[in-house]
Amino acid sequence: MKRFILITLAVLLLAPSCCGGVKYANRAEAIAAQIHDPNSKYVVVICHRGDWRNCPENSIPAIESIIKMGADMMELDLKMTADSVLVLSHDADVRRCTNFDRVFKDQPGKSPKICDLTYAEIRELRLKRAHGITIDTLHMPTLREALQCCKDRICVNVDQGYEFYDQVLAISEELGVTDQLLIKSKRPIEVVAAHEAAHEHNMMYMPIVDIQRPAGKALLNSYLEQGVVPLAYEVCWHDSGDGTFAEVSDQIRRQGSKIWVNTIWASLCGGDGNDDDAAFKAKDPGMVYQQYLDAGVSMIQTDRPALLIPWLEKKGRHTLKY
Repeated sequence: MKRFILITLAVLLLAPSCCGGVKYANRAEAIAAQIHDPNSKYVVVICHRGDWRNCPENSIPAIESIIKMGADMMELDLKMTADSVLVLSHDADVRRCTNFDRVFKDQPGKSPKICDLTYAEIRELRLKRAHGITIDTLHMPTLREALQCCKDRICVNVDQGYEFYDQVLAISEELGVTDQLLIKSKRPIEVVAAHEAAHEHNMMYMPIVDIQRPAGKALLNSYLEQGVVPLAYEVCWHDSGDGTFAEVSDQIRRQGSKIWVNTIWASLCGGDGNDDDAAFKAKDPGMVYQQYLDAGVSMIQTDRPALLIPWLEKKGRHTLKY
């Protein structure tokens, strides 16, 4: 357990804030330094499945688009093919995001699950935009392809995929991007600590705590009670009426960790009126986003980076020097 804490402390010592005049080798390194710095006022913007409004979700163009926007982190999901290749997909079933039914129309009994398809079969498929139109030139990328695209330009959050920790780490080590990856889960402290102890070099890690559900409360309390200080907590809550988020955010800040909030869906950030869509409809997006800055939030996962990033820049909370 002590080792779990010491890893974080050691990185903090090696990664002072960019505001102090430190020169970083690349943009991703500068972003990672802000994540490691509990005192940084920089707000890290994470894009949910990339720019899925304009490109197929979890695709290379979706990554390229958010990099151009000035986002800090690409959130992606992983699945493994039948022949053990990690590919980017939120769904276990490829039907929603690809032209599977057209490609395999002569095989009505064919399974659309990624775990039942070989990588060669996945390569036959083409990705769809959010409105269901297939783009003939785009296929589902592998994790390797995505990391090669992101390398040194933007950090990466592996959302669905902790069960593939060893395989992800092997690829990230080969590409030299391990320090640019943040992986998360709802696993107990002991499980994560044991997993990290098996490797000399690990990705950043963040627990997910749903603070209004028993399991989430228990996981948060285990960190607080055992004095284990993660880089950040992903905090989820569905009802803002009982003051739970305010209480928890205060506890987390006193502990010295960062707070990650998802504004992608109201059900993850306190209900209607608190999410990206509410900010988009408001005259001023600050009518929604300001509450999170006031609560000490410094990592926001969004579906509307083109709205959030300019607002943060005007607030002086999204200027990165490297």
